[in-house]
Amino acid sequence: MLNVAIKAARTAGTIINRAALDVESVRVSAKQTNDFVTEVDHAAEAAIIDTLLTAYPDHAIWAEESGQRPGKHGGADHVWIIDPLDGTTNFIHGFPVYCVSIALMVGNKLEQAVIYDPSRNDLFCATKGRGAYMNDRRLRVAKRIALRDCLLSTGFPFRPGDALQTYLQMLGEVMPKCAGVRRPGSAALDLAYVAAGFSDGFFEMGLSPWDVAAGALLVTEAGGLVGNFTGEANFLEQKECLAANPKIYGQLVGITGKYSKFASAGDKAAVRQSLPSADSAQPQPPQDDFPPTVHVAPL
Repeated sequence: MLNVAIKAARTAGTIINRAALDVESVRVSAKQTNDFVTEVDHAAEAAIIDTLLTAYPDHAIWAEESGQRPGKHGGADHVWIIDPLDGTTNFIHGFPVYCVSIALMVGNKLEQAVIYDPSRNDLFCATKGRGAYMNDRRLRVAKRIALRDCLLSTGFPFRPGDALQTYLQMLGEVMPKCAGVRRPGSAALDLAYVAAGFSDGFFEMGLSPWDVAAGALLVTEAGGLVGNFTGEANFLEQKECLAANPKIYGQLVGITGKYSKFASAGDKAAVRQSLPSADSAQPQPPQDDFPPTVHVAPL
């Protein structure tokens, strides 16, 4: 099954790379504000689904653009979770951080994962119980044990209605406690990089199952932990994701837990009290407190 998923990911990658040669001509539409889809997303997704269903016609599909279709007969409990182009906004701007993400869930367990970065020809894959790999190299999460030494990745809330102020409060608490925070723009690649040890941890809210399914299996097979902000492992449909090696994971849960929608009532109240009011969050008009004019004598 993994080989079929790899074939599907590479086929989609070929479509994406061809379009990247003339990205200005790609047709783009907005699903909502700041949430884009292109003809490349649709073409890549169709190619992935065709490859998977040719091999496994009874399996179910759960894809970002075309939604869910049930499986048939004995394949009904096999669900392929697909993001054909994670990082679409990056792609349409020519910013080369995006990927294809494919995962297979059997029952309620992730069993296979493929993340393919077509711009770098990097292939990340994992099979449950058999480890995670990048281009045939076995992956292990980073070994750092002190959060102050860690490089973390994240994703900013970008859609209307996202909890921007809550996120900014959380980010403001995380940043002084680590060595650096990066926002590459592709959650699937962020998770693959945690698995590879390129970064030490990842956190983001507002995510969908197709954003994180494949990356989650990569992280766990590389020796890391994945869950929601309170550390619970049943996170796939909870729209929040935290991943890191076990030592760093526990330290991050201590910070992010109170910002989770599953936090205790007391924690939620404390976060609400610390957030800026609606009035103070609005841009303020400029004040007439400019510094005095400095007159410089001619030379």
